[in-house]
Amino acid sequence: MTGSTTKESLTGRWALITGAAKRIGATIAEGLHDAGMNVVVHFLNSGDDAERLVAKLNDDRADSSLAIQGDLRNAAALEKLVGNVLAATGRLDVLVNNASSFYPTPLGSITEEHWDDLVGSNLKAPLFLCQAALPHLRETRGVIINIVDVHSQRPLKNHPVYGAAKAGLAMLTRSLARDLGPDIRVNGVSPGAILWPESGMPEKIQQNIIGQTALKRAGEPEDIAAAVLFLVRDAPYVTGQILAVDGGRSAGW
Repeated sequence: MTGSTTKESLTGRWALITGAAKRIGATIAEGLHDAGMNVVVHFLNSGDDAERLVAKLNDDRADSSLAIQGDLRNAAALEKLVGNVLAATGRLDVLVNNASSFYPTPLGSITEEHWDDLVGSNLKAPLFLCQAALPHLRETRGVIINIVDVHSQRPLKNHPVYGAAKAGLAMLTRSLARDLGPDIRVNGVSPGAILWPESGMPEKIQQNIIGQTALKRAGEPEDIAAAVLFLVRDAPYVTGQILAVDGGRSAGW
């Protein structure tokens, strides 16, 4: 995707969004689809959610979406996953690394399994998936978007492994931008208080987080989808950047 003073058409182009069956990933898929892209909805365990989303998108525009299952932590399987995507789509224009594990790991309780899971999903998988997709993205002069986290900058209590993994993803984003230009642009989106954890979070903690924002409110998944679309379609001279979508929470950090 090259520079232009006008917005490029996304019609006929394909995006692969990892962890896209629900929550923010699903909203990103819908946002790109609404803008004219075709989307591959990757999932690990949420097959029913993925199929419902794909059916909805295909109802809106025939043959514009498909679902694909895979454990991204298995680096050896990622070339096959990308190959399966290309066999179905014929091209790959955008890769959105959204899939993520998130949970606390207080010091004294951390296991190697925690490390393998959190670093595997948040850092290892994006790196090796980018590597597997590289020749196809070069061919289309494509775009990589990594979903980072505001806590890649500032530690979240009791989340040392998750924070370290996301900090690594932030550096990976910048490194890939340097290494892959001019053929491929690489940027990140760093969400703040968008969706609370599926496991729940006490109201007091939620209000404390919102109180740290300049806008004094939580965001919506659509805010992240809009940022991804901007970096994919509307920012042809932007690479190596991480856009914080956090209501100003990180402004004073």
